[in-house]
Amino acid sequence: MSTTGLDRRTRRRQETIEEILAVAIELMETEGVAALSMSAVARRLGMRPPSLYQYFPSKAAIYDALFQRGGELIREARRAAQAEADTEDPRELDRISVAAFTRWCLEHQVYSQLLFWRTVPGFEPSPEAYAPAQEALEDLRRHLQTGVDQGILRPEAAGEEGLALYTSITGGVIAQQIANEPDASYDDGRYVRLMPIALDMFYQYYAPTRGNHGSSSSG
Repeated sequence: MSTTGLDRRTRRRQETIEEILAVAIELMETEGVAALSMSAVARRLGMRPPSLYQYFPSKAAIYDALFQRGGELIREARRAAQAEADTEDPRELDRISVAAFTRWCLEHQVYSQLLFWRTVPGFEPSPEAYAPAQEALEDLRRHLQTGVDQGILRPEAAGEEGLALYTSITGGVIAQQIANEPDASYDDGRYVRLMPIALDMFYQYYAPTRGNHGSSSSG
């Protein structure tokens, strides 16, 4: 977050918040996402725990701030990838934005675990923290609707069923990669290299040429 234009006191407070969140990420990388503690964050910063509570009243508040930050970052990564793409073909745009999404997840695995897997027992993001994730989902819905409008996908693809399947496919591939080869890069990961195939399966399943999928006819 930029501190340009803030008064000195407000700027210093925001800088301290940024330091706290950065330290929290570092600790979660080494100790595990659910193992974060306020006392460990305070020690790393050379701060007494009561002082830390002036910035975040609880550990859940740190998780909440990181959840919102992660949602904003991943939303913008996908938007930027699509904006910079030299194509208007929905399927190609999909490959480009999903590649950006996947790269981001592999490079920010702590955020990925917090955003997409229930790694912290009892933690539920606040409505404000969850808002960027909802915006990203609406971005996806609009993108799939473009495919429907162009006759590439059946209407169900942009509905609740399609969104659930799409996010399950893409999220599942990334989860497999992080669980089995956490140190692999996007270019050499055994699972993420299957993402284009997974997307093709989605588009084939919802292709208009399939007609009334799942229905049977009687003579």
